[in-house]
Amino acid sequence: MFRSVTNDLMVSPQIGLDAVAEAKALGVTLIINNRPEGESEDQVPGADIEAAAHAAGLEYVAIPITHSGFSQPQVEAMVAALQGAQGKVLAYCRSGTRSTLLWALAESAQGGDPDSLTNMAAKAGYDVAPVRPLMDMLKAQA
Repeated sequence: MFRSVTNDLMVSPQIGLDAVAEAKALGVTLIINNRPEGESEDQVPGADIEAAAHAAGLEYVAIPITHSGFSQPQVEAMVAALQGAQGKVLAYCRSGTRSTLLWALAESAQGGDPDSLTNMAAKAGYDVAPVRPLMDMLKAQA
């Protein structure tokens, strides 16, 4: 269920409460929810995942990404979350794609190489082509 993008970042489709313990066992210290509330009727509410994370001693942050796209505040929030993590991170959304795209944007904004980031995402099974021009722009501004 969890796909490793880097040694410190895993992404996943929607998680359930049982996945919190699994993530902790894998060394995750921060769960990032990139899914907006109410996106589908079968999704576990973010508040329930947050409560389970806190009960397990994990940090939790919500950076919801709708299908309308990405914003600078979302990229900045992802940068802050990743920089503040004290261990491995698990980011999730409906399929893992938005989490991966936001990670790629955050890394590009910090000067990460878009080609390397594209390759890392591809090895995890994700295509960052939809945000590649934005990755290049963020890299140039870093």
